[in-house]
Amino acid sequence: MTTTYTIGDLAREFDLTTRAIRFYEDLGLLQPERSGPGGRSRVYTVRDRTRLKLTLRAKRLGLSLTEAKEIIDMYDSPRDTGAQLTRFLDVLAVHRQQVEEQMADLQANLDEIKEHQREARVLLKKTGAKTHAS
Repeated sequence: MTTTYTIGDLAREFDLTTRAIRFYEDLGLLQPERSGPGGRSRVYTVRDRTRLKLTLRAKRLGLSLTEAKEIIDMYDSPRDTGAQLTRFLDVLAVHRQQVEEQMADLQANLDEIKEHQREARVLLKKTGAKTHAS
């Protein structure tokens, strides 16, 4: 028998709302089967669970849902895996560059804060008052 999951199962497992899972479904990231009266119940397969797991991993890496879908869809297709991996590396390179730039901006901001703190402490010391925050 094939393992299946309800929307509630996946929501609990991945700590998501059912609304978020339905949103991923609307974007085509998940394609559950329908069962019950009027097809109201969603039945998710192991494939859907894996795609959800990969989607969440892609989000953590900073990829957009569109990029995540493109890459995940490539793994579903029988195309050349070399091209798929090359595309994945290209997307990761762009995101890595963005994160490195953000880190550099944050480091510059932190350095500026430290300099202002140092200057304020020097001025405060001249007034004879005690410093508070580090």
